[in-house]
This record gives sequence, structure tokens and C-alpha cells, in this order.
Amino acid sequence: MSEQLYTIAGTRVFISSMPVPAKGNTTLADFANTDWIEIGGLYNLGELGGEQAVNEFELINEEWTRKTKGGRNGGTMTNQFVPMALDPGQIKYLEAIEHCRPYQFKIERGADCTPESTVTITNADPAVVTWEAHGLFANQPVVFATDGTLPTGLTAGTVYYVLANGLTANAFSVSATEGGTPIATTAAGTGTHTASAPPVGMTDLFQGLATDGARSGGAKNDLYTRTWPIAVDGRIVTI
Repeated sequence: MSEQLYTIAGTRVFISSMPVPAKGNTTLADFANTDWIEIGGLYNLGELGGEQAVNEFELINEEWTRKTKGGRNGGTMTNQFVPMALDPGQIKYLEAIEHCRPYQFKIERGADCTPESTVTITNADPAVVTWEAHGLFANQPVVFATDGTLPTGLTAGTVYYVLANGLTANAFSVSATEGGTPIATTAAGTGTHTASAPPVGMTDLFQGLATDGARSGGAKNDLYTRTWPIAVDGRIVTI
């Protein structure tokens, strides 16, 4: 399996439509069924990543300083946007600034390289997804959407994983966790179904507090931007 190279170009930032109860130790399941709104006008993507404190003990009877792991801090992600007064995502972020509870955020790097296709899904145990020449591999995340209803057992917007067992050039089954139990469907769906497969390790999900930031200044030809920091509240989940 060859590795794909990516740049920051094509990255997308999303915010949840509603605030959520604060939870420090978030898991992938906490982000299932989230109604995402893209924040438009992204100009400069900030760094994202947690830090862990290290406690040091200078013991009298030992030569070397001893260390233990301390608390973890998700840090603050500081992004810059071109102001777009009518953009739904920017409107939602402004609402979030005034709210005391955290919102959910999603960062999709390499989003412009995400494979996507119309698929068919069998009503079976396990369910089989047919996607002609999909090019996917075992443990790759897959997300389904539909203009009708998905087969019972699958939920739109939930992250599933391609299983090695049954993986062919044109079809695969999925599980709720990497290498987990195959998903079985118990009733046929309706409408047209689509599937997308974001690059592995390039999507981050987290809860955060939307905070206010500065509007840029500068010379007359400098680009006018707005800085919006997100204070990460808890674990960052990467898929």
C-alpha cells in the first residue's frame, strides 16, 4: 500500500449545529449523528494537538531526576477566516462565541482528495457495499449518506471501517470499529446512497469553546481577515 502525500489545500473546518454537554474523554461514538456545518472562508489553518505536563522529582538519594506524566491539555487551535457575513458556518461560529457550552468541531485535511461514489448496500448479514473500482483498503474509514433511508443497521454520518474479510475490487463490508464485527442490515433502504472514504489519520474530531478573536489590520492592500481561536476541551479523536 503506497502512502498519499497531502497539503493543507482542500482542508475543511466544520462546527456542530448545536452545543453539547462537556466531556473530557471523548470517543468516536460521541460524534455520531452530528449535524455538521462547514465554516466558509478558511484562510489560514491553525495548529492542533494536545500537550502533556511532566512532573519532575529530584530525589535526594538518586542522581537522576525522576519524572511522571501529568495532566493533558488539548490546547487552542487558532484559525483565520475571510469574513463572510452570510456564510452559515460563520454565523454559527458567532452564535457559539456567545454560548457557554462547547460545540463539536471537525477538521478534514485532504478533503479534496476524498473518494466518493454512489453505492448499493445489500440487506444481509453481513451487509455488502458495492462500489465499482473503489480502491479502498482494510480499516479505511467510510461514511454513508442518502437521499432516502439507509438499510436498517447503518446510520448516515457515522464513521464505519472497511473490513479485510470480503474486501474485493468492487465490494466490501464494514464494521463500527477497526477489525470489528461486520455490520448486518435487517431491512432494505430507500433512495440513492453515497459513500465517502476520507484519508486515514487526516480527520480530527473534538469538542471546543468558540472564542472571540481579533480583526486584522495592516496596509491598504493587506487581506482583511478575522482570527477565531477554538479552545479544545478534552481529547482529540483522529480517524
